[in-house]
Order: sequence, then structure tokens, then C-alpha cells
Amino acid sequence: MKYLISWILRNIPRKYIQLVAHQLLKLYSIFLKGNKVHCPVCQENFSKFLPYGRLHPRENALCPSCLSLERHRLMFLFLQKETNFFQSQPKVLHIAPEYCFIDRFEKLLGENYITADIESPLAKVKMDLHDIPFEDNSFDVVFCNHVLEHVRDDVRCMQEIRRVLKPDGFALCQSPQRLDLATTYEDASITDPKEREIHFLQDDHLRIYGRDYGTQLEKSGFQVSPIHLIEKIGIEESKKMALPLGEIIYLCRK
Repeated sequence: MKYLISWILRNIPRKYIQLVAHQLLKLYSIFLKGNKVHCPVCQENFSKFLPYGRLHPRENALCPSCLSLERHRLMFLFLQKETNFFQSQPKVLHIAPEYCFIDRFEKLLGENYITADIESPLAKVKMDLHDIPFEDNSFDVVFCNHVLEHVRDDVRCMQEIRRVLKPDGFALCQSPQRLDLATTYEDASITDPKEREIHFLQDDHLRIYGRDYGTQLEKSGFQVSPIHLIEKIGIEESKKMALPLGEIIYLCRK
């Protein structure tokens, strides 16, 4: 299964995967019933999660019911435990929306929930992150996860997110991060797709952030608070939900 998922992720465009993957995995999920792992997004239990990843698929990563990954489950718990997101009816801009959140946030927020992407068939608004087509101070919350490593000018995109965020709002801008690197790594001279996969995790990534990712966000004008949610949840519960144990949540405010 993990090699099949790896092949699909590397060879089929994301926009097509987004249209059919949930239907196929829903069927497969009946073979994974159990109580060893728990998804806090859809509240389902399984014997295990599915593997996921392009080069080196991670075991126990993908929820077959709602398609949440480790980072999605961590973000959902952060919103539950550390914010009033589910009680306050915020106006939300969700950039490159993840399937596991769309229906849930749409049901919760209605017209206050706006999805946007440059190509995703799941998004309501076609949008280039370098030039967000909304006025200043428009949104209480902005989600932009695993996008900034793809864009030409990440600082410009960070500044655009900050521009449309209300003064008392917050943004979550998670990105792949290598904690063994002190600084963000970019090299435009590497053009071979296979080499880019090795250096940047995917051939369409333009950079891989290091331990300076929070500092990079601050350079765009954000006030950044690193949140170590795993420490609050505890290791055993985190493992049962298959959360990313080393991931830091960067809470961004104006």
C-alpha cells in the first residue's frame, strides 16, 4: 500500500487526487476497523492509519476516513485547545484548503469560510498568493499550510497574509521544516526533478525551511509565538492520534 500511495503522489497531479482519493479510501477504511489509533478530526478509531509520503512514506500517517495527516490533526487540536475558533464564528481565509477541513469548517462557518487556491478544484476562489484579492484587515483567521515552500517569493506571500488579517486576528502558516538545518535552504541551480526531491522533499518545492522558519515569518512583520502543543497533550495521547511529535506550531499575529 505505501508504495502505491508513493507512486500516486509522485505521478498524478494533486488536483486530480483531490477529486477521487476520499471516495476510494472511504471504501478501504472498512478493513482498518479497530481501536489502536484515534483521529480527533473525524472522531473515528482504526487499527492503524495509512502510510503517506512521496519518497519515504511515513507509516501510520493518513486517516482513511477524513484524509487528515499528522499535521492536520495537530492543527485541529490546537484550534480546539488554544483558541476560540469553534465558538466565535470567525471570518476565515483558507489557502490551499485540505479536504479533511472543508466540509467541517463550511458547516461551522457558512459564508464566513472562504477557500482559495491557484489550482485546487476544492477551492471557491482562484487566487495567486502573491496578490491576494481581498482588502486589508478582512479576516479573523488565515490558514496557509504547506504552501510557502512552493511560492516564488515567500516573504511577499507572508506580507500579503498579514495585510488581509485583522489586527486582532491570527494566522497559521505551517510548512515542512528540517530542524537539523539552522537556516532555510534554497538553490535555484538544482533543476532536475529527482534532485529537487532529494534536496527539498518534493520536486515542486523551492525551499526547505530550517530552524529559522519562525524568524522568516517575523521578517514579514508578524509577531510569532512558537507553540509546542505535544508537550501539553502528552506523548502517549499524541502517539495514539499519530501526531507529528517534533512539529512546532507558529502562531502569527499582527
